[in-house]
Amino acid sequence: MAPDTLLPRDGLVIVAKRDCPTCTLIEPVMQSLDRAGPLAVIVQDDPAFPSGVRAVIDDRALERSFRLDVEAVPTLIRFEGGREVARCVGWQRGEWRRVAGEAAAGDGLPEWQPGCGSRSVEPGVHETLVARYGDPKLASRAIAVGEWDDPIEACFERGWSDGLPVVPPTDDRILRMLGGTDRRPDEVVGLVPPNLAPCTVEKVAINAVMAGCKPEYMPVVLGVLEAALDPLFTLHGLLCTTHFSGPLVIINGPVARAIGMNSGVNALGQGNRANATIGRALQLIVRNVGGGLPGAIDRATLGNPGKYTFCFAEDESDPAWEPLSVRRGIAPGKSAVTLFHGEGVHGFIDQKSRTPEDLVRSLAMALFGVGHPKLCDSGNAVLVLSPEHWAIFRDAGWERRRLEDALYQALKRPGRDLVYGAQGVGEGLPPSLADKVVDKFQPDGLLIVRAGGDAGLFSAIIGGWPGQRVRTECQAVTREIQT
Repeated sequence: MAPDTLLPRDGLVIVAKRDCPTCTLIEPVMQSLDRAGPLAVIVQDDPAFPSGVRAVIDDRALERSFRLDVEAVPTLIRFEGGREVARCVGWQRGEWRRVAGEAAAGDGLPEWQPGCGSRSVEPGVHETLVARYGDPKLASRAIAVGEWDDPIEACFERGWSDGLPVVPPTDDRILRMLGGTDRRPDEVVGLVPPNLAPCTVEKVAINAVMAGCKPEYMPVVLGVLEAALDPLFTLHGLLCTTHFSGPLVIINGPVARAIGMNSGVNALGQGNRANATIGRALQLIVRNVGGGLPGAIDRATLGNPGKYTFCFAEDESDPAWEPLSVRRGIAPGKSAVTLFHGEGVHGFIDQKSRTPEDLVRSLAMALFGVGHPKLCDSGNAVLVLSPEHWAIFRDAGWERRRLEDALYQALKRPGRDLVYGAQGVGEGLPPSLADKVVDKFQPDGLLIVRAGGDAGLFSAIIGGWPGQRVRTECQAVTREIQT
């Protein structure tokens, strides 16, 4: 900014706003200093304030407040030779007299009174001012959009969208998103397949903006991405498959509650911003950073709606239930993400079973249909257990481990019923398994998570990806979220 001719090279500047009780309190002091001169008052909200001062500068755009690095008002600054030599914040009689002389004595005023926050540092405002008047220090290439162009349409035209409108990633929005994490913008989180492109924290923030995230979601988005880039998750293979599956995100721990994630009514559906946008941010990062485009590297025969976003939190409200993250090795009380290769949701209905033994058998019948009723070890599954189904187990004294063991036993079948051609169906298992008892899933292949509303004896089954059968190369991944 060029030198401001209204600011004295030698004299006083006060930054104030009418909406500050301390600023209005010291209006007589500002009038006294104006008579002693030279003085300029920079006002953030009402150019008619203060009265009786000749040089009042309208700073409703907050540029001067930003450039003077004002954090609170009133702020008194003395300049000599165009340079700041002294500053005091709020009203302190002794400090004001030291900086401005006896004209700042403020007879009849209290000795001290705190000021108010400057409008230039209000949430969301500071980042806009940095983008407008400062140096955002963003490394990503800026895209110019014409004055009359629609920025949302510009994002569509450049292929940055998943088919739904995205939030245009302006500098101020990116800076605001980066404010949600202490990690450096230039830190490389990892290489995103299929192109193995380096993804910095800044690029995560850009895609989180486009997805509609809030800044407080950033630690979760970063944790989700790190889990997805774990080699054991095999993200590249999941992208390439012709199967239905995509990343399913399950969040545990205090962070889920802190950011308002849904683990209750309609937890797998629409309506919750955190659930919707965190899962979407991962998908946009894969698309926009890694190049994972449908019809190109993404060759799914049908796909599933969860490839827009598939994310929810586990209901941890019942102390009798061991959360999924704890079951998978995360310390109690820690926040965590579990990433699973999930296809669509298959509804499970059982409104008649009233004992845990009956309900286990019923669940096993439905779970055996994952992929195909005659295929075993061809993909794992997530069982989303609703509150009313869980109550049947809890009231009988069952806990997670007993339920898991019972389901594992109930999911055994004689191989002769599952081999090729058995039951008049060509699909099935090799004939060599005809004399064996076959497990539907690997020992740790069924993940059970609690979620859902209190009304309805409905649970959900989410099938997995056949690539999971190679346990040494592909598994669900659980990682702690650093908040």
